[in-house]
Amino acid sequence: MATLSTPLGKVLGDKTAAALTETLGLATVGDLLYHFPRRYAERGEHTDLSALQVGDQVTVLAQVQRVNVRPMRQRRGNLLEVTVGDGQRTLTLTFFNQAWRQRQLTVGRWGLFAGKVTEFRGKRQLNGPDFQLLSDPGEAAEDNTEIEEFLGALIPVYPAAATMPSWTVARCVRVALDTLEPPPDPLPESLRADHELVGLAAALHDIHRPSSWQARAAARKRLTFDEAFALQLTLVQRKARAADWPAVQRPRRTDGVLAAFDARLPYQLTDGQLAVGEEVAEDLARPHPMHRLLQGEVGSGKTVCALRAMLQVVDSGGQAVLLAPTEVLAAQHHRGLAALLGDLARTGPAPADGELPLGDEAAGATGLALLTGSLPAAARRRVLADIAAGTAGIVVGTHALLYQGVEFADLGLIVVDEQHRFGVEQRDALRDKATQPPHVLVMTATPIPRTVAMTVFGDLSVSSLTELPRGRSPIATHVVPGNRERWMERTWARVREEVAAGHQAYVVCPRIGVDPTDEDADEGAPADDERRPPLGVAEVAPQLADGPLAGMRVGQLTGRLPADQKDAVMRAFAAGELDVLVATTVIEVGVDVPNATVMVVLDADRFGVSQLHQLRGRVGRGSAPGLCLLVSEAAPESPAHERLTAVASTVDGFRLAELDLEQRREGDVLGAAQSGRRSHLRLLSLLSDAKLIAEARDEAVRVIEADRELTEHPLLAETVAALVDEDRAEYLEKG
Repeated sequence: MATLSTPLGKVLGDKTAAALTETLGLATVGDLLYHFPRRYAERGEHTDLSALQVGDQVTVLAQVQRVNVRPMRQRRGNLLEVTVGDGQRTLTLTFFNQAWRQRQLTVGRWGLFAGKVTEFRGKRQLNGPDFQLLSDPGEAAEDNTEIEEFLGALIPVYPAAATMPSWTVARCVRVALDTLEPPPDPLPESLRADHELVGLAAALHDIHRPSSWQARAAARKRLTFDEAFALQLTLVQRKARAADWPAVQRPRRTDGVLAAFDARLPYQLTDGQLAVGEEVAEDLARPHPMHRLLQGEVGSGKTVCALRAMLQVVDSGGQAVLLAPTEVLAAQHHRGLAALLGDLARTGPAPADGELPLGDEAAGATGLALLTGSLPAAARRRVLADIAAGTAGIVVGTHALLYQGVEFADLGLIVVDEQHRFGVEQRDALRDKATQPPHVLVMTATPIPRTVAMTVFGDLSVSSLTELPRGRSPIATHVVPGNRERWMERTWARVREEVAAGHQAYVVCPRIGVDPTDEDADEGAPADDERRPPLGVAEVAPQLADGPLAGMRVGQLTGRLPADQKDAVMRAFAAGELDVLVATTVIEVGVDVPNATVMVVLDADRFGVSQLHQLRGRVGRGSAPGLCLLVSEAAPESPAHERLTAVASTVDGFRLAELDLEQRREGDVLGAAQSGRRSHLRLLSLLSDAKLIAEARDEAVRVIEADRELTEHPLLAETVAALVDEDRAEYLEKG
């Protein structure tokens, strides 16, 4: 008998096991049995052939409708064309010089057909597909008795490879199930009863060989609960461990810099900012480190919330760090904080001996320092001295803060902006610079749906800012057909009108455009081979300056510019010395120019929903209304155009996040389709399993609080903790 940890070679033979490992990454019986069917077909039921996408490796259940053999026109030999259908649409199978297969593929026969979808003269087809015919009722099966017996009423269709078709996987699963010793169930009987879950052994059998749809549903519920429960246990354990760490308490004072800052704020904080401020203040006053995620709508005032938290730490005698992913954003934050603090901030050199240190209560101010990799040597030495002496109460910086030689007197709070741009090791490197675990506040402008927050960010306390500050102007968004000349003329006319009114404009491109063959020249979505190359800043900027925007001051900004040039361009734009800034997504976060009122996003269909929403947030930040024009050549009925229409229909980032989640393929959120890493979570759906996820989290909390021991679970044996961090970064990066 085999167990879940038994190598496949001992059950299936070395040759088959090697093929499964090479093509699908399956090494043990457990790997194979947790390689669940992608879907199920049923005899006589239709396969949706209309859903097939060119380039997909598919397995379809269909019926032979027509068979035709004809000589090829361009070369010797014959071509066998077999038309199969689902009762509504058809698919063509082509076989070169295999006319003898017409004796097998007779009209009326049902079969499983596997291959890569191609298109020829507007028709979808499979070239030389593998196939497995199913025996007709009352007719003896040919040589597939085992597969017929295995398939039963429901036919599992597995994720497969060109050399490992679905029915071969099905045969291997059948052998594994027949030799499997029932595994111990990691969930206690009482827990299974509370949630109406079948046993693990029954679930593994019925997910592959269901006798009915009901049996399959029960198996899926159990195995999905396992995935959610394993993940929630990891998150709850991590949160519980973090709560046990010691930290320096940083209680709020009524006579410090924070109080002075609040007293002179020229506007009233929103209810959301006040609520978040109370949550953060309470966390900072506790003897355990804060681990809080602050998610906020674009322009919702996260920076002010973070600054108030930093000032609370400064009032306690500690230091706070704001870590930004780019030098442009770090410099922007430094200027923004200096403007908010006014004379409460000191940005000069460290005080001489006998002077009050920056941040001292009597001084009524705090030192504000900027540390980036491009800082001149003399300035860097001065900033490092301020940080080490504690005279720099607030430090803004990039990865340069992580290097050796940066020593803090008393690091009390780390604020990480756009935290998905930093890896776990980088955040830990900064945390290690404190004598005791510092408080941590991570911020993101990517709105996160509730189920994602509960699943991917479950080890963090989550605060949300959903309302915009009072006085923030509305933003109108329209989709512009980029292949219609009159529409584009009107687009550039609107830009000219805004500039003539004394305002400024952004033009966003998905590509730098230095060299189409240079991978680094692409800062947006990758190009699609079937479409023209995406528009680039290097080409668009001069075309606009010499054409529809002639006479205007047009600047360029990309991530490849040297740091000093990037900062100079942003300063010039912020100072009104440029009318139009043509840029890549480097302006996506943190850039704050209230006078910018219009944004034109070229090739907008190459950006994600949340990314477009963040870009749009760069306008409408002042008193004048904002305008965002999404230029695209996508067909009106295409998913890309629907996505743009959704963005144009609402400025509610949280609603857009839900729409974005609905439109993503299964596995894109908790899988790693782009990186090639096979997801550990195979069944869990953040949309359809929201209730089950909540139940699993409640159960995990009860288990951790009761300190109960559970039998080792196959999922828990994997590195779920690492999975969480990787998926967290992937979710936000794709957002």
